[in-house]
Amino acid sequence: MERTTACPDWAERLTSGRSIIPPPIFASEAERALAIFKELKIVDAPGSPTFGDSCAQWVFDLVASIFGAYDESSGRRLITEWFVLIPKKNSKSTIAAGIMMTALIMNWRQSAEFAILAPTVEVANNAFAPSRDMVQKDDDLEALMHVQTHIKSITHRESNATLKVVAADSNTVGGKKSVGTLIDELWLFGKQSGAENMLREAIGGLASRPEGFVIYLTTQSDDPPAGVFRQKLQYARDVRDGKIIDPGFVPVIFEHPPEMVASKAHLLAENLALVNPNLDYSVDRAFLEREFKKAKESGDESFIGFMAKHGNVEIGLALRSDRWAGAEFWEDAGTGPKTLDEIIERSDVIDVGLDGGGLDDLFGLAVIGRDKESRKWLSWSKAWAHPSVLERRKSEAPRFNDFAADGDLTLVKRIGDDVEEIVSIISQIEASGLLDKIGCDPAGIGGVLEALADAGIPEEKIIGVSQGWRLGGAIKTAERKLAEGVLIHSGCRLMAWCVGNAKVEPRANSILITKQASGFAKIDPLMALFNAVSLMSLNPDNNRIIQGYVIL
Repeated sequence: MERTTACPDWAERLTSGRSIIPPPIFASEAERALAIFKELKIVDAPGSPTFGDSCAQWVFDLVASIFGAYDESSGRRLITEWFVLIPKKNSKSTIAAGIMMTALIMNWRQSAEFAILAPTVEVANNAFAPSRDMVQKDDDLEALMHVQTHIKSITHRESNATLKVVAADSNTVGGKKSVGTLIDELWLFGKQSGAENMLREAIGGLASRPEGFVIYLTTQSDDPPAGVFRQKLQYARDVRDGKIIDPGFVPVIFEHPPEMVASKAHLLAENLALVNPNLDYSVDRAFLEREFKKAKESGDESFIGFMAKHGNVEIGLALRSDRWAGAEFWEDAGTGPKTLDEIIERSDVIDVGLDGGGLDDLFGLAVIGRDKESRKWLSWSKAWAHPSVLERRKSEAPRFNDFAADGDLTLVKRIGDDVEEIVSIISQIEASGLLDKIGCDPAGIGGVLEALADAGIPEEKIIGVSQGWRLGGAIKTAERKLAEGVLIHSGCRLMAWCVGNAKVEPRANSILITKQASGFAKIDPLMALFNAVSLMSLNPDNNRIIQGYVIL
């Protein structure tokens, strides 16, 4: 039977309390590692117990899987990557320290390098402290290891192998030949520009170290997953579900089954135990239940943040306290057409909204078609940006690259390419005979107007949509149509992000959603949607003009 690391029955295993971690390939190696690991002390726990005395079974399963993948006869590790997604307070940093100390002790390579890479100095400190304490509180280990606190390094006195804990950047990881690398809090790396290349450098030692390994250890993100974290998370899920065959990669993902998520049962306090394997060990049950109640009473934003960190619930849409009301219905409305061609095929009339276009902005386009049969509003959106936005908005660069990979954002090579593509889309709609109007913010779109005119789009179809408080009617219409299930969209992550970014400012009898209030967070495609909504709410005529004939 071919060896596999897939775990297609993971949901049933979690529900029944069985392990989701594959057993060791070489039992003797696993036992040898466990004998060492179980003797290491957890100094920051009351009474400084050993791992053997104070750990849940899943920790031993993980250690056995990692070290039991090593084939002593060939000097090769048959599994080289582990991805572990686990909620906060499940002793992640302490377990990481124990695993890497075990690797340092078992290592045979002279002057080998082991590393715990952390995204920040604070996280690096959290990871180093347990490692240091394990050595200093054990006479035998202290005789064998040399601790250098100032550089966060532990050296094996006989082999000169080192374990270093570093706050990673391109300078600290470049050229490394690590035998073993543990990457702590991968979700934070997902927010860093250039993190993918940096991590590629960090694990480059695997190419010349056949016994090497890398472990990604992380909690869920407090924002929609992005960058290298999203990539690894999706890859791990695909391996787990058998969609990708990779026997060298082990996914260990503590998250709720899809059926539970669909029924919202994953948001119940009694189901937190399912994804907290260290409950009643490092995770205090009473604390977890109390914090759950506090978060629930503090509002949606606080509760979503709590569930992300303590329940591994992936955030699809950031629901802020000052959020747009339509955000609450946005995810459920993601059942619409996925392509522009489908909207054209299904609609009797189409309106287009445009917004943005500055060098540090997105240029957003939104298309709303009215379904010929159901009369529902079918929405499709796209955005463009100049590559300079990746430099100007470095904090969002990983997310923009994700949207570009999805096909929902185009990073144009030169100024003007975005206008050409927008005009091409609008011309396609006009050629179908379905274009009603194009709504846009009159400010700053002179180039677009000229290009539309050159493409033969009738001037009377281009409408300036009043912004500010005058847009309040379209905003309220959009949220009402979303709540009614009348406005549906393609479900693209770009728009979900924009919707999550939108901040509402009450103003007299109206509301404002402005780019200024949203700050660095982009909302241009959402503003384009409001412009399109303002036109579609006028209930445009569905007469179609084709080759001079009116089709009623």
